[in-house]
Amino acid sequence: MVLQFFESIPSDKLNYRYAEGKWSIKEVFQHLIDTERIFQHRCFRFSRHDKTSISGFEQDDYIAPSLANDKSLESLIEEFNAVRQSFIVLLKSLNDVDLKFIGNASSSNMSARAAAFTILGHSIWHINIINERYL
Repeated sequence: MVLQFFESIPSDKLNYRYAEGKWSIKEVFQHLIDTERIFQHRCFRFSRHDKTSISGFEQDDYIAPSLANDKSLESLIEEFNAVRQSFIVLLKSLNDVDLKFIGNASSSNMSARAAAFTILGHSIWHINIINERYL
């Protein structure tokens, strides 16, 4: 779903921002990749029954150093595929007990399963925003 969506966007729209200070479509895609990495890490740690609290992250601080607008759509797709495939392999390796383990990230409790579902909902949220405000 995510890949098909970004592949369908006209290339002349990929660096478009709907307002000053807002991310471009490429930056939104990079944000999805970065956030998937972070929530994959949370899911992994919780599934290993790690009780150490995980600090939060400031999403806006991640965008500029990513240089997303300088990347090709193909390279973003390659990166997304690698991160997603890694996550799929992780999820396939987990049992129900591991998925139900509650950890703490950003001062909030969540299960490994919730971290996984957050990724899916997060992608859908941003795809809807792109459809409403960018296209």
